[in-house]
Amino acid sequence: MKKRIGLVGARGHVGEELIRLIAAHPHFELGFVSSRERDGQRVVDHVAGFPGELHYRNLSHEALPGEDVDAYILALPNGKAAQCVAEIDKRGDDPVIIDLSADYRFDDEWYYGLPELTRVQYHGQRRISNPGCYATAMQLAIAPLRDHLAGPVQCFGVSGYSGAGTTPSDKNDPEKLRDNLMPYALADHLHEREVTRHCALVEFMPHVAPHFRGLTITANLHLDRAFERDEVLALYRDRYANEALVDVFDEAPWVSRIAHAHGVHVGGFTAADRGKRWVVVSTLDNLLKGAATQALQNLNLAFGFDELEGIIPQVARHEAQA
Repeated sequence: MKKRIGLVGARGHVGEELIRLIAAHPHFELGFVSSRERDGQRVVDHVAGFPGELHYRNLSHEALPGEDVDAYILALPNGKAAQCVAEIDKRGDDPVIIDLSADYRFDDEWYYGLPELTRVQYHGQRRISNPGCYATAMQLAIAPLRDHLAGPVQCFGVSGYSGAGTTPSDKNDPEKLRDNLMPYALADHLHEREVTRHCALVEFMPHVAPHFRGLTITANLHLDRAFERDEVLALYRDRYANEALVDVFDEAPWVSRIAHAHGVHVGGFTAADRGKRWVVVSTLDNLLKGAATQALQNLNLAFGFDELEGIIPQVARHEAQA
């Protein structure tokens, strides 16, 4: 019997990616999808190729269905998850909850689900906080050298405007972004604090670009000793050798090559200061590995399925088309 997944906040870009992933998964099916703006509309009218006649429902947090729902994915803006979690907790059952917002990324009672770095800390927790998109890219760029850092890591980030969501703003207005690069939240960005908590001290400077999806971060790492390039490459390749969703390249990855892909590309590896400073580039699709794909990894982990179930065949298809 398939596990039934309730998706709360299904109208956004990430919600649509989750609908596609869950619909194609051999062990999951959607129990409900909620959206205030699309209440009563057919999912297939918004997500091409979706099988069945499931309709969006306008559900308040008090009215979230509990019957036959094994897990909830909360794809809500920051600050909106707590009411849903409180209502679910009142029922006395114990479904899996995956929160895609930042609301529980700083809560020690929730498992912080960046599988490539934290799966050893998973011990059956039913409350899982999905990392942020930039935070995922930064941590995967830093982790192999984390034990050799000699100060904060400076990270310059650029994201497509899908990362700004669907609520209209300057940061997702294609006309204002045309031929433009828009800096924002240049100090104390939420993902800066997230990476500092879970990985290493960072100083993060994000920007929005005119492209729709995909992000890149360039990390500047000061180290406690000099490293040769072969030594640095070996650290990254050894660390990610068994990670199907992390590819390590000699050259710096391009954001245009990561769109619609489920994994992360890490590369560049350029030295300065006689090998005591290294620059590393990391790219990912902010809607997939930065959100929906990672949520599916966490769902698989929570239910005891292979972590890459429902992902690897799509990875193979993408590579075949490349």
